[in-house]
Amino acid sequence: MLPPGSSVEGCLELPGASCSLSNRLDSLESIIKQVSNDRFGAIATFIGTTRNSFQGKVVTKLEYQAYTKLALKTIGNIIIDARSHNPDFQAVVQHRIGVVGVGEPSIVISVSSPHRKEAFHTCEFILEEVKRKAQIWKREYYEGEDESQAEWKSNV
Repeated sequence: MLPPGSSVEGCLELPGASCSLSNRLDSLESIIKQVSNDRFGAIATFIGTTRNSFQGKVVTKLEYQAYTKLALKTIGNIIIDARSHNPDFQAVVQHRIGVVGVGEPSIVISVSSPHRKEAFHTCEFILEEVKRKAQIWKREYYEGEDESQAEWKSNV
């Protein structure tokens, strides 16, 4: 059982960055607009979607739960850590909570930076660290299996 305040929507604003957990994501256009900056010549965006299979099983949906307050703090710290590699960027990290259907996005990370290499590297760094550290869990539901058999997995 997750602690009180788990899997509720929330956001955290940082200088030049924001992160949120929500039942729905902003439009891609809105997210890109949030990181747009005339000083920067590159925007790298990653969209993670629910695939329809896992290890030979047909996936019907995912369900994400999070310890929201702690997950947002963790993502904020990841963004701060990313600044040690690339001090000049803007970023938006949005992760879904609740049910996410096949083909739907579960996470969007957008990073702008003066140059493409730094934007790509920072976007990938944030993604890998969120998957490794953030207090977000997913439950996979499979075709032909009772929902009680759905498997909880860490967000790795």
